[in-house]
Formats: sequence, C-alpha cells, structure tokens
Amino acid sequence: MAIIDSKGRLFGKINILDLGAALVILLVILGIFIFPGGSGSVAQVGGKTVPIEVDLIVRGLNVADTKQLYTQGGFEKGGKTKVIIRNQPHGQIDIKSVEELPRTVLVPQPDGSIKQLPEPDRSNNFSKDLRLTLAGKAQITDEGPVLGNSKVKIGMPIELDGFNYNFNATVIDVRLKEN
Repeated sequence: MAIIDSKGRLFGKINILDLGAALVILLVILGIFIFPGGSGSVAQVGGKTVPIEVDLIVRGLNVADTKQLYTQGGFEKGGKTKVIIRNQPHGQIDIKSVEELPRTVLVPQPDGSIKQLPEPDRSNNFSKDLRLTLAGKAQITDEGPVLGNSKVKIGMPIELDGFNYNFNATVIDVRLKEN
C-alpha cells in the first residue's frame, strides 16, 4: 500500500489538503490562546513615574462668556479636567493654571516697523486664546513621557472635556519634575 494514492489521500483515508488545512487551523488556535504575544500599553514598558507639567495653548476658543466656563465647568486653577489624547481617555488631571491671553493686532508704524498693540474691544468678539498648565504623573520611557497610554510631545493635540466644555489644545511645553 502506497503512502499517497492516486486520489491524493494519505494511506487511502485522509485527503492531504484537508490535513494541511486542519494543521493550519490548529496552529492558529495555538498561536492565539497559548502564545498570545506581547500585550500591554506603551506605559507598561518599564520606566519610572514622575510628576509632569504640560503647557497647552488654545487658539480661537469660541465662547460667549469665559466666566461661565470657569464657574460652572470648574475650569480654573485648582480644578480638574478630563484629558483625551489621540482618542484615548486618560482620566482626570489637575489644572495648575489658566491664563487668558490678550488679543493683539500688528500695526505698521510710519518708520516702517511693526508694533504689536492690544486689539480694540469689539462687542461681537467671542474668540478667546488661553494658556493652560496641567499637572499629573507620567511614565518615563526611552521615547519620552507617557501620560495614560499615549506619549506626550510638543505639538500634539490634546482634547479637554468637562461639564460644559469640550475643545482641543496644543502642547507647547512638557516639563518633568524631580521627586
């Protein structure tokens, strides 16, 4: 009796293609359940946890009354805000400072220079610029600080979410504090 007959069966009983497919399925199941591979987030890749301060800039926040943002939303120094980085919720983080930046315009001078002057008050100006400082704890990895499961770097957008607000800000500075 031949090992493989004329119809492609092993020992005349099992089709060789069916046997190959069954072995592939078995290996896939073993690979998924027995050897799942590396799981975990970037933050779990070793490193120490240190206090971090992140400065953010908000340009052109359209709000009718910033006092309402501060009083009802708790968006003030000593408050907390929810942070979402790259669509990954981090949780709450402390607000260390909030500064409303003055709006300015560039005015050409008779000598050809340009002078930066405060923007004249307009009754329909609802656009505000803010500078925020957030404070929390971050993991330090070889690639930089990690807040939640996302790396924090200058230039990246961060979404801030609270009771009556949801807007994006941009990281302009990252400072690590020593314990």
